[in-house]
Amino acid sequence: MSRSSKKQERDILYDAILTLKDKEECKRFFRDLCTVSELRAIEQRFEVARLLNEGMIYNDILERTGASSATISRVNRSLQYGEGAYLEIIPRIADKIEEAEADGLL
Repeated sequence: MSRSSKKQERDILYDAILTLKDKEECKRFFRDLCTVSELRAIEQRFEVARLLNEGMIYNDILERTGASSATISRVNRSLQYGEGAYLEIIPRIADKIEEAEADGLL
């Protein structure tokens, strides 16, 4: 299989994600797509990114999330030198984060 065909196959996944209509459909799709461990790892990485972006230090993040120092470091590298997606997405959901914190969910 050529590189181009493999890339097109991978792109189909992202096209599928873009068709998700709401949070419940998104949750169902990712529960079908990923194992529980994979989902927890993804969720944890996003929480670490959010906390690093807020300026929290490694030790506090480790204590709060249970993430390893290697995970925190990897996420920090992505924040600093990655594609910039964390830095685009986090502000988009700032209102939801504030609501969850006010409700004691975060």
